[in-house]
Amino acid sequence: MDTATEEPRAGRTRGGRAARQEERSHRSEGLGRPYILRNIPTYDILSEENLVRIEQAADRILAETGIEFRDDPVALDHWRRAGAHVTGNLVKFPPGLLRELLKTAPATFTQHARNPANSVEIGGKSVVFAPAYGSPFVMDLDRGRRFGTLEDFQNFIKLAQGSPWFHHSGGTICEPTDVPVNKRHLDMVYSHIKYSDRCFMGSVTAETRAEDSIEMARLVFGEGFVNDHCVILGNVNVNSPLVWDATMTTSLRAYARANQAAVIVPFILGGAMGPVTNAGAIAQSLAETMAGCALAQLERPGAPVIFGNFLSSMSLRSGAPTFGTPEPAVGSLVVGQLARRLNLPLRCSGNFTTSKLPDAQAMTEGTMSMLAAVQCGANFILHSAGFLDGLLSMSYEKFMLDADLCGALHTYLDGVKIDDNQLAVDAFAEVGPGNHFFGCAHTMANYQTAFWDSELSDNEPFEKWEAAGSTDAATRANRAWKKKLAEFEAPPLDAGIDDALCDFIARRKTSADDAWY
Repeated sequence: MDTATEEPRAGRTRGGRAARQEERSHRSEGLGRPYILRNIPTYDILSEENLVRIEQAADRILAETGIEFRDDPVALDHWRRAGAHVTGNLVKFPPGLLRELLKTAPATFTQHARNPANSVEIGGKSVVFAPAYGSPFVMDLDRGRRFGTLEDFQNFIKLAQGSPWFHHSGGTICEPTDVPVNKRHLDMVYSHIKYSDRCFMGSVTAETRAEDSIEMARLVFGEGFVNDHCVILGNVNVNSPLVWDATMTTSLRAYARANQAAVIVPFILGGAMGPVTNAGAIAQSLAETMAGCALAQLERPGAPVIFGNFLSSMSLRSGAPTFGTPEPAVGSLVVGQLARRLNLPLRCSGNFTTSKLPDAQAMTEGTMSMLAAVQCGANFILHSAGFLDGLLSMSYEKFMLDADLCGALHTYLDGVKIDDNQLAVDAFAEVGPGNHFFGCAHTMANYQTAFWDSELSDNEPFEKWEAAGSTDAATRANRAWKKKLAEFEAPPLDAGIDDALCDFIARRKTSADDAWY
């Protein structure tokens, strides 16, 4: 492993707001804040009685309806040995079985980065922001909406790496559709390793691709280290309602047997893949997620897992999915309570929107769902930035606007510090009644760190804003991502590791013909 070194930064002599923003950004990097430790409580909205009712509903779904595990005989054998009732592909679970199996899953774990200063704690009071995941399209103000490419994929890695407001490089930030389907995972994992020294995610689209991702991680960290430590995550989805297919379960088991973390996530679109009622969707989510997390423990007891959740709604007039709406947001608060009762790390909610542009709708919906994520106690927040068009598109401008929101949430989650300096009693004595604090000693001592300062918001008087071109937030974001990419420098990567990765990729790519579907 190698550790990136901090290079001296020039250009600190500029005055004014821009200089203060730059200084604060660099100060965050210099402090090496690899993740947030929340200093505000979670927002728990349901009583013990109602939480128990949801758990009982989930138990009935598991025992009476069951969950199908399709085309994975190893998973079915696991369930038989554990005491579940297996008929064909259908598995029914005696009440209490899954909770007992989940006792071996760690409540917290560390995902190690190739730069140890960027390793993250997942669970407890930690909060980790990662970019959005899975979009086939990308868009920006210059070229509009188009299929994603490997260059786009790498650009988003660079933008995340270059921001102090993210803690994780993410996974399939967008689909690089210019690379064959059966080989693109190799380029994606390599890009995360090459252009970022933060934690990252691997492929889950086939068991062999999951294994390739893990093997590449072994080349970076060493086989012995990987066997004992988590260095890569795999995000697996339930085929809701109540189906786990072999693509996901074999990938899930690949991560678990390598002692790597699987993020277990139902995708419940209310009215389509789940009931329209919030409580019913939450009970379904609990049942499906517990089953996936427990399967990881059957594969390897003690393997890290993340209890995931993805509630969404739909327009019942048109059948179109909707994101960033209030029902899933408040449902996330309940899921947070349920995950804590299982003593599992939580992935929940994100910066969701159905808007087609980085506009007011996008930021309204995204802020509602991101606030739900931080208030519900989520530890790993995927989809923190870039999500647009109902997750069909990854937006460059939305990514920058969302990064700004993530920066604000760092301060929000810090809460209110209480000490003599913060209470400022001496400042009142200096200023006295009826006077202002603008130039007092306390203000001068604290002004550089007193308030979070947005990189993209315009707080100038109207006349000054108008004279500067009357730019809106999306236009400012467009300029910002271009500047970030122009200034990007990849973190150092050991040449021997780089050569080993490139050799592995070349051998894997030549071992099979290209497949485009």
